[in-house]
Amino acid sequence: MKFGLFYEISIPRPWTRETERTVYNNCLEQVKLADELGFDHVWAVEHHFLEEYSHCSASEVLLAAVAARTKRIRLGHGIRQVIANYNHPARTAEAIAMLDLVSNGRAEFGIGEGATRLELGGFGIPAKEKRAMALEAAEQIANMMVMEPYPGFEGRSFKMPCRNVLPKPVQKPHPPIWMACTNRDTIKVAASLGLGALAFSFINEEEARTWSQSYYDIIRSDACVPLSHSVNPNIAMVSAFSLHKDAAEAARRGQEGFEFFRYAISALVTNDTVPGRSRLFERFQKERSGGALGADAAGTESLSAAFQQSRGIGTPDDFRAHVRSFEAAGVDQIILLQQAGRNRHEHICQSLDLLARDVLPEFAAKSAEREKRKGEELAPHIEKALARKTRMAPLADADIPVVRASVAKPVVNRSAG
Repeated sequence: MKFGLFYEISIPRPWTRETERTVYNNCLEQVKLADELGFDHVWAVEHHFLEEYSHCSASEVLLAAVAARTKRIRLGHGIRQVIANYNHPARTAEAIAMLDLVSNGRAEFGIGEGATRLELGGFGIPAKEKRAMALEAAEQIANMMVMEPYPGFEGRSFKMPCRNVLPKPVQKPHPPIWMACTNRDTIKVAASLGLGALAFSFINEEEARTWSQSYYDIIRSDACVPLSHSVNPNIAMVSAFSLHKDAAEAARRGQEGFEFFRYAISALVTNDTVPGRSRLFERFQKERSGGALGADAAGTESLSAAFQQSRGIGTPDDFRAHVRSFEAAGVDQIILLQQAGRNRHEHICQSLDLLARDVLPEFAAKSAEREKRKGEELAPHIEKALARKTRMAPLADADIPVVRASVAKPVVNRSAG
């Protein structure tokens, strides 16, 4: 079992001119601590225009800053928006490769498409076409990171001529590629394409087992035809996270932030929005205090009960049992949602430290052997899957088009003089 951190960069109103800078610097400190404590991954989203919920619109910048401050933790785009309207595929290929280079081969590449009208409408993306557009772009991004030169492409969502896309990543053929998954259907899509599954839904252990079985059944079957040049057979699932020796205190520190995260996901899809005038956290607090969210904000008993509904918030023993159940269900990585709402920086750091001391050693001790067994079992299936892939044909040297100079060469009059 691997352990990751998840950052949306949640910043509820009201805020000051210094708020965003403070939150970003706190996040950088948290990841630096996590690297020192032995955590495996950090994942940063790319969202646009989603006030209060996510102020992380340029995750490549955040991850580059993380790379400079850390030594071993892997750096995940969870996810990067790959549709050309957001980011031209060549720019994404360049950014992923550069992150891989400056981090000495620690980049992970999650792909996504966006879900809200704020994002899709802001970039002129038809909602009904977003999945096809994202997968088309993602396949070509993988080709760009591998092929020299890239032959060029003309598709439904973008086109570009033959160019050698530089730089090339350290990891070969390219960094592991993942796909954002919010339900069992998208888990199946990820498996059919040989992509890791970043499950951004909060599900119980029984559901996790069902999702995992569906995913790995497809990875082992003829239905798996890789989108990229490798297969990344892994499932990572997001979990609420707040630890303390006292379960009620863990809930007091982390439950509200977790509930705000869940509330905001829904509200940004279902509610109207006035740009620049969001009142998301204010509305959340009113509904929460009024009982509309099914939780009373006050009282030890209600906080303890809240933990029972949000596995991942509680004592180290509670969390250890939580991780064991997901490990038994076939989940490969648990991603910790700790920075949300008004969760405090010092509490997040204390939770990370407690997890590292009291929980991580059990799972770190058996991680290498578990990965080895899994790799050996899946190796023949992955080999067959890669053999099924239809690859873009490289250009022969004679077929590589010449890019003509934009300035004509001067004509020399050899008869003069």
